[in-house]
Amino acid sequence: MATKRSEPIPAPLHDLTAPASGYEAGQKEAAVFAGGCFWGVQSVFQRVKGVIDTVVGYSGGSAETANYRTVCEDWTGHAEAIEITYDPSVVSYGTLLRIFFSVVHDPTQLNRQGNDIGTSYRSAIFTVNEEQARVAQEYIRQLDAAHIFLEPIVTTVQPLGTFYRGEDYHQDYAVHNPQNPYIQVCDVPKVAALEQQFPDLLQPYHLR
Repeated sequence: MATKRSEPIPAPLHDLTAPASGYEAGQKEAAVFAGGCFWGVQSVFQRVKGVIDTVVGYSGGSAETANYRTVCEDWTGHAEAIEITYDPSVVSYGTLLRIFFSVVHDPTQLNRQGNDIGTSYRSAIFTVNEEQARVAQEYIRQLDAAHIFLEPIVTTVQPLGTFYRGEDYHQDYAVHNPQNPYIQVCDVPKVAALEQQFPDLLQPYHLR
């Protein structure tokens, strides 16, 4: 299990930042993460300053199996994932990774998050280029070497094949269903942890 923390984990020693990485003004970048049920992952990242848009969906499998019913059967190869569009001049890729490992999920749980069990709930980083892969892999080694968590990180890092958008009723699910018991128990604490650990990165979220 990951250690419950009141302070954020260390920042990556190596990062992709603007303008050092050659980003142009107004440029948008994408990041794709899987960290358990995509409702909670989205509820965190949509509140991060510099994040322009978030979409929940599936990655790791094929188009023919990219739907909630088959993914939940846990044979498709898909993970519930989130595609993040962000402004690298406001928030870096490494900062998104820091939030992913710190408050979004427990990166030491293999093929599960809490009571959600199966490979569709696995911890994964789907990288869109070699630079993202390098930063993510180095950060995992950094956190493991520092023994930030009680157990080794099991997060996989792999190139993004295709991200398949999820069904409309899953988009912004936590915002549309704030009183849902699952949201209250599993996801509200994640947003609270974001507010506590990264107060300078908070932005209000409004349904688009």
